[in-house]
Amino acid sequence: MVKNILLITLSVVTLASMNTVYAETPQQILDNYRTQAKTEVANFKDFSATNGETFFKNTHGSDWSCATCHTSNPLKQGKHASTSKAIDPLSPNANAKRFTEPAKVEKWFKRNCKDVLKRECTTLEKGDVMAYLMALKP
Repeated sequence: MVKNILLITLSVVTLASMNTVYAETPQQILDNYRTQAKTEVANFKDFSATNGETFFKNTHGSDWSCATCHTSNPLKQGKHASTSKAIDPLSPNANAKRFTEPAKVEKWFKRNCKDVLKRECTTLEKGDVMAYLMALKP
């Protein structure tokens, strides 16, 4: 009985600490993109919030832009263009849960970039958009 309680306690502690291990800050995720960009982009200096804003608001040859669902003000709630489902604010300055789980960040960049661009985003595009979203002030 004591052995089972000890195993259960150890399992709970382990699972709780695993959630902490995978939680990151938006800055850490952006720093990871920065490291990637240094190996992928010749003469890379840093990401540009200005380029990120332009990328976010433009349609790139299709009907949709990032702003189509996330609005031109990503500090505010958006709405999916097809399903009308509410989307929480995209900027981490308005929504503390944004850009804290690397796997989710990659999942959503992949899905949304394919919707908007018909391809995956480059590291430079992801970094520029994140720099823009992180620069926004509520």
